[in-house]
Amino acid sequence: MRGVPAGSAGGDQPGVYWEARARRFASVGEGLAAVCSYGMPEFYNRAIHLNQRIALAPWLKVLPGTRVLDVGCGVGRWSRILAGRGAQVTGIDISPTMVDQARRRAAAAGLQDRCRFLVADSSELHLPERFDFILGVTVLQHILDPGRLLDAVRSLAAHARPAGRIVLLEAAPVCDTQRCDSAVFKARHRDTYLQLFDDCGLRLSTLTGVDPAPFRWQLLPHLRGMPRFARVAAIAAATALSAPWDLLFGRASPGRSWHAVFVLQAPGASLPCA
Repeated sequence: MRGVPAGSAGGDQPGVYWEARARRFASVGEGLAAVCSYGMPEFYNRAIHLNQRIALAPWLKVLPGTRVLDVGCGVGRWSRILAGRGAQVTGIDISPTMVDQARRRAAAAGLQDRCRFLVADSSELHLPERFDFILGVTVLQHILDPGRLLDAVRSLAAHARPAGRIVLLEAAPVCDTQRCDSAVFKARHRDTYLQLFDDCGLRLSTLTGVDPAPFRWQLLPHLRGMPRFARVAAIAAATALSAPWDLLFGRASPGRSWHAVFVLQAPGASLPCA
């Protein structure tokens, strides 16, 4: 199992953590170790990516010319899909190495004319334009400070065009989750996000699930104490058990899912927050 130690750059220095992780993993294969689950085997991260893609599929069907903001774009995996369908995509990430890799991968796919990537913090974002569609995949769950979390959601609302769509995929279970929190991750109760979005004037139009099978997230708190061979075997078993359940019933089971997709509508281009 490989990864940047979670304690090496915690919640007070998120940019340091993500830059270190990007330098190690962003250029390896599809870059999933840099943007999916910390320290997990490749097969686990591929399963996560597949679950996310299926969960997001209805919202990735954009019209040519759609102006998209990809928040926390990482290596640009969603930016390239959207640009390949004709969207004009702006991707932002806190890590310069992530942004460099996103540019390289977009150019290799022949999509550089429809993608631009910027180094920026979602909590301090000030772009001159507004967007038809804003996408964020597992971004808010890594913002630990409540004030910065509020700033990030305020920023998303402010960068959406009137009645623009915001789609966020986050760890947002409906059960107690504190055992899985770390120095760079917090699984907030779903109601916390719903209240936050409402406070910022964002209207929830759709809520769908991602991964209702309980095996993986129930295993997570127990991994640190296992020998390496036992960890890998346990992760492989949990992934194999989860895959059919998640792929068949993920979107239709938000009440049982560890992650959720929030589809939000912004009533205005600039919204006050409570």
